[in-house]
Amino acid sequence: MSCRPIPRDVPQRTQSDTPETTQHFLPNGEARPADVEMARVLKTAPVRIASDPASGAIAHWKHGALHDVVEPMADHVIMTYPTGVQRLERRNGKSAAIGTARSGVVTIIPAGSSARWDIPGPVNVVQLYLPHRTLERVAGEADMSAPDELLERTGHPDPITSRLLISASDAIQGSAALDALFRHQLNDLLATRLLAAHTGAPAVFQPTLGGLAPTALRRAIERLHSDDDTDVSLAALASDAGLSRFHFCRAFKESTGLSPHAWLRQHRLEQAMKMLRETDDPVVSIAAALGYASQTAFAAAFRKLTGETPSDWRRRMR
Repeated sequence: MSCRPIPRDVPQRTQSDTPETTQHFLPNGEARPADVEMARVLKTAPVRIASDPASGAIAHWKHGALHDVVEPMADHVIMTYPTGVQRLERRNGKSAAIGTARSGVVTIIPAGSSARWDIPGPVNVVQLYLPHRTLERVAGEADMSAPDELLERTGHPDPITSRLLISASDAIQGSAALDALFRHQLNDLLATRLLAAHTGAPAVFQPTLGGLAPTALRRAIERLHSDDDTDVSLAALASDAGLSRFHFCRAFKESTGLSPHAWLRQHRLEQAMKMLRETDDPVVSIAAALGYASQTAFAAAFRKLTGETPSDWRRRMR
């Protein structure tokens, strides 16, 4: 990935849009992986993290005060703050940007940039590590020109991106197939949002009309029905249909009324109900059969969709 000079927002010292920041790299010319650099400066481990080489990673951190230089990172870092209020200051030379970490705002560190950060107290933060190639792929799939570099942001109001990031963090635990599919969709959606709202020249996307051809839809449904979680990926679904991930998601929803993730979630719920109603298998066994990491994760997902625990639902149905 080549990093051109980073465009910036209007450079006002007391605004939440960051002034110009220099780019630095390691002696070998490479930037550090974002999760490695974050672990170094935050001096802790993430609460949870999930990554996919093709799409990026989502990490949830809870860290204390920070007074350090964040060195260049290989990927763009986009972050939001589920709870709490905290002062943020990003400084480079004589320039400083001051913002507030709070609900509904985002902070963006473009790939290759470096600055000193001063944060006086604890922060609860969700971070997306987004490869620049993901932005390029989404831009290409949406039939737009190559994207400009991301703008730097420090506590910038953007409730849409904030909600998307928090939703992605919520899907780190549970069913591996469901979580991975959801993260793939959300990462692409987040890339689309960043292209539209956080680049030097905001992207304009052309609407996609029409659903999947009947054969392509049937093939997608068969793959989503598969018991092999390795078959259930957005890349595989899109490849079967001969479409990009971007266009496949739009066409699938046009045909079914649901996103691929929502369709699979509904299918897994129907499977769970059938097993609860027609078998005496323990709930823990049903959770494992459906690919959930634990009985607790299964029960939480089931209750979110039905308002009842699996055990309560089973008792009521018998």
